[in-house]
Amino acid sequence: MKVLIVYGTTEGQTAKIAKFVGNRLILQHHQALTTDVALGMEATDPAGFDAILIAASVHAGHYQPGVIEYIQRHVGAITTRRNAFLSVSLAAAGHDPEDQAGLEHCVAQFCKETGWTPERVHHVAGAFRYTQYDFLKRWAMKYIAYRKGAPTDTSRDYELTDWDDLARFVDAFTATAPELEKRALAAN
Repeated sequence: MKVLIVYGTTEGQTAKIAKFVGNRLILQHHQALTTDVALGMEATDPAGFDAILIAASVHAGHYQPGVIEYIQRHVGAITTRRNAFLSVSLAAAGHDPEDQAGLEHCVAQFCKETGWTPERVHHVAGAFRYTQYDFLKRWAMKYIAYRKGAPTDTSRDYELTDWDDLARFVDAFTATAPELEKRALAAN
């Protein structure tokens, strides 16, 4: 299977997640191209791929504008291929029902804005990049972490991504490929 992984990143964790997914696919003997929307949309036309994975992170309730623009431009090609959306956020690390409802709302707004309803949505926990934040953002993120019982030592970064969970998602996504192909052939 030839898979395109398109991502948008703000602090780098979504890039790390997208590269992990690409490497996992390659280990499974698939072809994978991982590309950042910030590097240009023209080089990553999804038409030549069997499957599309899109990853973006939530910041202040919104995903990266470049990801939204990419999907709007290519929604026809994306929807006719196997596809999934990796929603990266700090809220995905917790179990607070209010946070989970907030994530679902963000995804619903994203789908409405892009015109794309992913076949699968997988929530992936991001990271606290305290050492990369300016003073105000570090303070705000520390306050959020404190309220949620997350790490608050701002002298270091904290990666909350559950790599085993992400690997299981990728494995399940690729395991359904033959089943989905059979259904597509039967429908024609």
